[in-house]
Amino acid sequence: MKQFKTESKRILDLMVNSIYTNKEIFLRELISNASDAIDKIKFLSLTDNGAVKDFKITLTPNQEERTLTIQDNGIGMTEEELEKNLGTIASSGTLAFKKQNEGKTDGELIGQFGVGFYSAFMVAEKIQVYTKAYKSETGYVWESSGASGYQITECDLQEVGTKIVLYLKPDDEDCKYSEFLQEYKLMSLVKQYSDYIRYPIQMMVTHSKLKEGCPQDKPEYESVSELDTLNSMVPLWKKPKSQVNTEELNTFYKSEFHDYLDPLKGVYAKIEGAVTYDSILYFPSKAPFDYYSKDYKKGLKLYCNGVMIMEKCEELLPDYFGFVKGVVDSADLSLNISREILQQSRQVKAIAQGIEKKISQELKKMLEEDRETYDKLFSEFGLSIKFGAYAGFGMNKDKLKDLLLFYSSKKQKLVTLKEYVEELPEGQEFIYYASGESYEKISALPQIEKAKEKGVEILFFKDGVDEFVAKILDSYEGKKFKSVSEADFSLDGEVEKEQLKKTSEEHKELLEEIKKILDGKVKDVTLTSNLKSYPVCLISGGELSIEMEKVLNAMPNSENKVQAEKILQISADHPILQKLKTLKETDMESLKKYALVLYESARLLEGLSLDDASSFVANLTQII
Repeated sequence: MKQFKTESKRILDLMVNSIYTNKEIFLRELISNASDAIDKIKFLSLTDNGAVKDFKITLTPNQEERTLTIQDNGIGMTEEELEKNLGTIASSGTLAFKKQNEGKTDGELIGQFGVGFYSAFMVAEKIQVYTKAYKSETGYVWESSGASGYQITECDLQEVGTKIVLYLKPDDEDCKYSEFLQEYKLMSLVKQYSDYIRYPIQMMVTHSKLKEGCPQDKPEYESVSELDTLNSMVPLWKKPKSQVNTEELNTFYKSEFHDYLDPLKGVYAKIEGAVTYDSILYFPSKAPFDYYSKDYKKGLKLYCNGVMIMEKCEELLPDYFGFVKGVVDSADLSLNISREILQQSRQVKAIAQGIEKKISQELKKMLEEDRETYDKLFSEFGLSIKFGAYAGFGMNKDKLKDLLLFYSSKKQKLVTLKEYVEELPEGQEFIYYASGESYEKISALPQIEKAKEKGVEILFFKDGVDEFVAKILDSYEGKKFKSVSEADFSLDGEVEKEQLKKTSEEHKELLEEIKKILDGKVKDVTLTSNLKSYPVCLISGGELSIEMEKVLNAMPNSENKVQAEKILQISADHPILQKLKTLKETDMESLKKYALVLYESARLLEGLSLDDASSFVANLTQII
């Protein structure tokens, strides 16, 4: 019995108990090693007629003996290679292991340390490796029960290749190891992790078949074992785009991502250069039920040479494109020692940048060439893109501003900022918008009634983030955003403005008296010519708008409530102004009641709650 070095024993313990977080990946590692061995002999077969041509990997579970056998007809190993590859774990030793990786990413380990094989000790109490190298006369068997050591002996083998026999551990509370002998479990693991290994992975599978000769009215079935190929071998993204139709793309999407609806679009992205990768990206037609919750996990399926590494690789998608689903396959990835964690390497960042660029290109193309489909996508995922434009103090606003859509009061449909600006009448210096909880409520706001009558186009901001996006964008192609609820919003010409100024001066004492009555409730009381049928409205008197106040105060755990500065505007053209003037001169007590009722009414029109419901009802009753 040969002994592992002390360092190797420690590393073996690390392999089994620390590095791998999921026991079932042992099968992925062993199949990947088998595929590598076949790759080597396949290369020889190009020039050597003696090399094996019928390449395959075979799984054989034996429930009675509690063994699982993984066999390949790859290049095999000599005694020296067995000693080097399996006898010494991470041959540089523990100290060198640490020194080599000090200040580096773990991604450099996988090519230097053949540790994947040792993941099998997570499920096996003993392992036997039978192998015969290509063009060798002698076969060998390597046997080990873990850290106790190993031995290598000669054995009589006829065929070139490697056969690994795992003697599974007894079942315990932590793991039912016998599950890895079940046909359905092995089939699902191959499908999940190794479906796109380029060589057939075969296993005898039990099927239920109709017995021959039995009458049709009394069918009888029997169990039959047949050799099945468990993997599909050729991934869809490896096929030329010209050979894949839309139906195949959609079928793959629904199968791979468990969606019953076809995607809005499937996109090929095949990149060759400093980093080479193949991918298929999909834009779903509906947002998952938890998409806008903290529980949603974005990411693309990540493969390395056809072997699945991660189910959802978050690093490959920015948050604002988190709705995109798809697969990425690259041979240029830097992985950590267990292949389970992708490192923040130059290659990863390059792939992520390429994916983001491709998504942006496809979305802009869809916006220009297939507007109906883009409108559907934006209705589901537009909020994500808006948050992306606002997040990080607007660091991505220039990337995303042309993908944004807002509802137009004039066209009564979604428009881009570019479309809005291109149709601005001469002399209009602003992009006008109004905010509210819904299009219907915004359309009913007092502030926009006159603007709509004049045919002024206003963008409706119904999502909580919309006004924040406008603030962070500030302007688009030189046109600044302006809310119809800002104090200086006006559609009047110079003559109308001068008339309003004169009227305001005439009612200065009245306005100051109402301001005193509403002391602490509003910043100011002014007249406006923007209202048509409504007597009053509330507008914001500072940077924080009334709608932003509502959004911020509705956030979870918002203990410190914010207050927007509010201005009560009274219509200069409404009979209410004359009524208030008369009350000031004849009945100050009634003026107070009118002022409070008008203020509370304005709050209701803005979607705010009443400051004092009981006083409002009492005052309103007396006025009536």
